[in-house]
Amino acid sequence: MKNLMILCAMLTLSSSIAAQNNQFPTTTDFTELTDTKPHDNEAVWNKLPATLQFSWGNTNVRYPKLSIPDVTKSTRWQTDAWKGERINAQAVLWTKTNIEDVTVNVSDLKNGSTVIPSSAISTNFVRYVMTDELNKDRKGACGERANKAEWDSSIVADMLDIIKVRDIKARTTQPVWVNIWVPQDAKAGKYKGTLTVSGKDIAPVNLQIEVNVLNRTLPAPKDWAFHLDLWQNPYAVARFYNVPLWSKEHFDAMRPVMKMLADAGQKIITTSIMHKPWAGQTEDHFDSMVFRMKNLDGSWTFDYTIFDKWVEYMMNEIGIDQQINCYTMIPWALKFDYFDQATNRIQFVEAKPGEADYEDYWGSFLKDFSRHLRQKGWFDKTTIAMDERGLEAMQEAIKVIRNADPEFKISLAGNYHKEIEPELYDYCLGYGNNFPADIKAAREKAGKISTVYTCCAEPFPNTFTFSAPAEATWIGWHAMAGNYDGYLRWAYNSWTADPLRDSRFRTWAAGDCYIVYPERSSIRMEHLIEGIQDYEKIRILREELAAKNNKSKLDKLNKLVSQFTPEGLAETQKDPTAMVEEARKELNKF
Repeated sequence: MKNLMILCAMLTLSSSIAAQNNQFPTTTDFTELTDTKPHDNEAVWNKLPATLQFSWGNTNVRYPKLSIPDVTKSTRWQTDAWKGERINAQAVLWTKTNIEDVTVNVSDLKNGSTVIPSSAISTNFVRYVMTDELNKDRKGACGERANKAEWDSSIVADMLDIIKVRDIKARTTQPVWVNIWVPQDAKAGKYKGTLTVSGKDIAPVNLQIEVNVLNRTLPAPKDWAFHLDLWQNPYAVARFYNVPLWSKEHFDAMRPVMKMLADAGQKIITTSIMHKPWAGQTEDHFDSMVFRMKNLDGSWTFDYTIFDKWVEYMMNEIGIDQQINCYTMIPWALKFDYFDQATNRIQFVEAKPGEADYEDYWGSFLKDFSRHLRQKGWFDKTTIAMDERGLEAMQEAIKVIRNADPEFKISLAGNYHKEIEPELYDYCLGYGNNFPADIKAAREKAGKISTVYTCCAEPFPNTFTFSAPAEATWIGWHAMAGNYDGYLRWAYNSWTADPLRDSRFRTWAAGDCYIVYPERSSIRMEHLIEGIQDYEKIRILREELAAKNNKSKLDKLNKLVSQFTPEGLAETQKDPTAMVEEARKELNKF
């Protein structure tokens, strides 16, 4: 075990050294990158009154930074909400003069003597990040993007900042995001309050908030049926915050971003059981959370210290505890690491599924892993996970898994293969693919998970930083329309080199690698949560209407949902944003 201790110390030291060149602002203000796109000139801005302009806007619009926003000025925002629901609003301020020390405050929302406290309401300045575009053929966003000059880049509003005091420069627009998490025990009725913007040497300006809380209740996120699987990257957090991997500082730094994920109803903990399961496709590659050592006599020793620390942290401190997905037995590069006691160094096994060396490497591990998981009480929560792997390779890997422990659960995100479908507990299909109706029904009866995913291949719907915000909400409706149990996205927080300012990456379209920022949510993430909440509302309403045998209302609800498919979209020819806005209003009428 001395070799193990030396190696762990070396890995921690190298991770700390590698992080030292990354010093980014987190709780202090920073300068956004320059927007080179055409915008309103000084003459246009000078037509404005001298006073600060402040109005409610639309959450489905990313307002340009250097142009006067296209809004119909409104001082009152009205909306409906279920108890327990998170609702969003967007206000916009713009000015032709510099304003220092701008702050935004919100009052309690009152309904007689009943109150939604201001502590249940968050306000965030919306910040601008650099983005790019779809591929030139507009059919997707996959492929190398080494030369950023080849792509049409611009800045877009997306990040919800944690900085509470800002200077607003002359001739700029500054959106403000408002999120209200209605308490589950709130009394039904109309709640009213005020949003106030203040600054140095200006009179405060108010906007009115009016929330009509309906007599319906959403369960807490941990109890949502929606199976959300956004892949976490703890290595990106260590690099960004310049802290040693798996140190107390590392876990402290991860807490805000992982808590946001738990509050979205996340069900799965992402773990890596080999070095570079995706061949280092992100700014920060995944290391193995399991240490393997081949002993002098050819036997194997496995150490689960890191794996256990990560899983226990996510379960006990963050509250994500339903499932553990372990990646992967079939990586992009078929090279498998281990520490060799005979040579006192890291070595690699190069073997394909079906070969003897492959079975020896993985079979030995899986037998011991099964023992360890059962000892920890995690076996029934764990899947051996693969993504986008071919049928033949999957069949060979499944043989090894079943030989090690026939009761292991297996997951796959990829194409539909009827030959291995019965073997897969958690099966996720790419957008545009569906489970046969009888297969989906059988999977549901067996308690299996059947979901859908999007990646760089889909121009729509998606969560790129240039995607229309409503696309993320559309995804939740699509999951219900396609009879899926939830949604998977491969990257929750695989941050770029400068994630607060530049969402572009050397591969794939901007924003593909992450949907939240360090300590900060995004317009995309909040819209995704809206879609998940809508999924839960539809599920609850369907159960209620079916129990009451209210066929007319149930048919109306199902018709509303059915348009959120590729076929429904083609048939209606509706603008997706308009679809979302109309459907969400109708949903609150049931």
